[in-house]
Amino acid sequence: MNAPLTSPAAAKLWPIPLEIDSLVRRFGQVTAVDGISLELRAGECFGLLGPNGAGKSTLIRCIVGRAIPDAGRVSVFGSQAGSVDARAALGWIPQELALYPRLTCKENLAAFGRYHGLSGDKLRESVAWCLDWAALADRAGDLEKNLSGGMKRRLNMAAGIIHRPRIVLMDEPTVGVDPQSRNRIFEMIEALRGEGAAIIYTTHYMEEAERLCDRVAIIDHGRIIALGSNEELIHGAFASRSQVMARFDGPPADVSSWVERHAGRLVDGSAEFTIDHSTQIAGLLDDAAKAGLELLDVTLRRPNLESVFLHLTGRELRD
Repeated sequence: MNAPLTSPAAAKLWPIPLEIDSLVRRFGQVTAVDGISLELRAGECFGLLGPNGAGKSTLIRCIVGRAIPDAGRVSVFGSQAGSVDARAALGWIPQELALYPRLTCKENLAAFGRYHGLSGDKLRESVAWCLDWAALADRAGDLEKNLSGGMKRRLNMAAGIIHRPRIVLMDEPTVGVDPQSRNRIFEMIEALRGEGAAIIYTTHYMEEAERLCDRVAIIDHGRIIALGSNEELIHGAFASRSQVMARFDGPPADVSSWVERHAGRLVDGSAEFTIDHSTQIAGLLDDAAKAGLELLDVTLRRPNLESVFLHLTGRELRD
């Protein structure tokens, strides 16, 4: 087995894995990244959440050196983004599959390894490690085009880390995979973290961010509007308050008007309210009855990361 990517003793000797300072990237009159600053810690899984067009992809491209910032800087273990040292330390797993369909799993990995300058025993060891990591050792001789969607996704991930980088950028790695493959990908990510890799993880699935990420940055209109652990973000947005979800039968216009008057919002046909005490539920339901609205069901819940996202951006993550 290969040695871990890093160790606690070695980590203390290295600079911070990734530092982004006041980064700005414009496209004409559009500012895609607007003064973003953040740090990625050793062994951390850091989530980037934001609606489409928020600036996540541009930020990732700046980190890997494929987009040149208009202002600010990106430092990878102390080296400028795009430099030889920075590229060697980074692994990028794009959302789109980037594989050779007429090559086998083993041949694909060997090809990507050579692109990163690997050869001889080091290449063979990395290919073997990646096949085992992706649970594809028994499919090493299968052509990529004959693999299932989940296997292709796992092979794509393995190709992105064939050079054993210390920082891994993952862009929607579970898109289009079945639940079994998604769970296997979670295990792969947790294994990487166990070996000391630092990970930036973008996703449209809140449950993935809640499960995998130590900290999360919510990005909207090119800016970080919230940053912290799940618990910190929830407490910052809602303190100790709870949420009430209720569905009513009545004319849609009447329901919408009543919900707005009571400082709530409609989410997928359900009325959502934030309350300080559970005793407030009775008052809400009494007022609804007086307004001629029939209660269909009601649920009390603690806010979660999705609640924070909707509260801060006014949009669902997939919007």
